[in-house]
Amino acid sequence: MKALFTLLIYRAILPLLFLIAFPGWVVKMLRRGGFGTALNERIGLYFDPPDFEPSHAIHLHAISVGETIIAIKLLREWQNIYPDTRFVLATGTATGHQTATGANIPDLRVTYAPLDFTWMIKSYLNRFEPSQIVLIEGETWPNLLRFAEKKHIPVSLANARISPRSARRFNFFASYLRPFFSKLSCVCIQEKEHRSIWENLGIHSDNIHLTGSIKFDPQSSTIPEQRPDFREMLERFGKGRPIILAASTFSGEEALIASAIRDADPNALPVIVPRHAERRHEVSQALDRAGFHVTLRSSFETPLQPENAVFVIDTTGELATWTAHADAVIIGKSFLSTGGQNPAEAILANKPLILGPHMENFQPLVRHLHAAEAALIARNSEEISAAIRRALNPSFSQKLTQNASAILSSHHGATQRHLKVLHLQTKTA
Repeated sequence: MKALFTLLIYRAILPLLFLIAFPGWVVKMLRRGGFGTALNERIGLYFDPPDFEPSHAIHLHAISVGETIIAIKLLREWQNIYPDTRFVLATGTATGHQTATGANIPDLRVTYAPLDFTWMIKSYLNRFEPSQIVLIEGETWPNLLRFAEKKHIPVSLANARISPRSARRFNFFASYLRPFFSKLSCVCIQEKEHRSIWENLGIHSDNIHLTGSIKFDPQSSTIPEQRPDFREMLERFGKGRPIILAASTFSGEEALIASAIRDADPNALPVIVPRHAERRHEVSQALDRAGFHVTLRSSFETPLQPENAVFVIDTTGELATWTAHADAVIIGKSFLSTGGQNPAEAILANKPLILGPHMENFQPLVRHLHAAEAALIARNSEEISAAIRRALNPSFSQKLTQNASAILSSHHGATQRHLKVLHLQTKTA
């Protein structure tokens, strides 16, 4: 009875949520160049004959860019071990779609994941007939789960992520969510303390597998490396300057962090990498008001006043390489927003980490880092400055990076552990 009640409420609310979100979605697509990238697939409309589609392939659903990167890591390893396996990667955003197509994986069909309306899901499943659907991190949708079950398509959840906020919601609404989550064939969890939550959501204990995080798996990750042309650009701001990188920043954080860097060491060069490159003008204006001279990566010229310069990286796909050139890394979306961004690349590059107080999406990793003295936590500008000064101390920096690497090593082999579970789901489908 609760399942029917929940489904009726969901079906009533979903169109309303779509109408509310639609204007903002259009603006994002315009900013990020999404139009012209087969967005019709997002609503279950396909113009090419279905004969051209890879039927009975394994489908990976990755809505965001971060999830898409995880899916690509998993997919590459899967192809390496099982080279005859066919895949479809379904994304939910234009940037995710661009990331997937830009990965240049042979024979990979990249599509848009359909919205969770009944006819859209039916159109998608009838067209592709997946042999298995693998959802990345948390994209569990009621209609997708229902209709996949009717077609006997196993649906697995990989790299399952539960933030403290999600855990509270799941436990509170467990009796209403259980009829849908219980349709999952298996769940690959990152931390052992999450097992009880999934059991409460109706997943049998035998179908919950502790795999660790693909996102944090050093074995399947590429260690960031420096590039000579990047080094040359940085040296034009002045040779020997400490490089402090602010990674994946959100609105308001750029000026806050750049000012804290200047206060910590006037000789240090702030290198700012906004989470969304299309914010370049907003970021430039904010930094200009704060008294900085902005140089954009997309239109690089030797700075005229390098002593008060900020280098803004407004190009995509370069964060890992810039991380390799940094002397310390500050993680964005953790000071004036919530959730945080992925600290794994900085750890892999052996860079001391400075985190804000809002790293909810990366718990319990951040809690482990903090307990092991493997990262510095700062809550405001003064604490950011103090943390930078500590991070630039060579002996202290070495201690931080060694401790952080030890924490990350607990996820070593997570990608292969996923494959042992997920490939079995496909073979028994």
